[in-house]
Amino acid sequence: MSELPEETGDERVDAVLAGLGDLAGRPVGEHVTVFDQAFSGLEAALGSVDGQMGDQ
Repeated sequence: MSELPEETGDERVDAVLAGLGDLAGRPVGEHVTVFDQAFSGLEAALGSVDGQMGDQ
């Protein structure tokens, strides 16, 4: 896997990226679960940004 950025400036996104960084140490059978969790976390972060943008 390519090197991940150290920080994005958003704690939620940084936590998701940290979880993806652990993929190499996990069995392949667990990767789908990790990706599902990452997708959910990123979707929640984007949803909160969309909500903030609509308030302006």
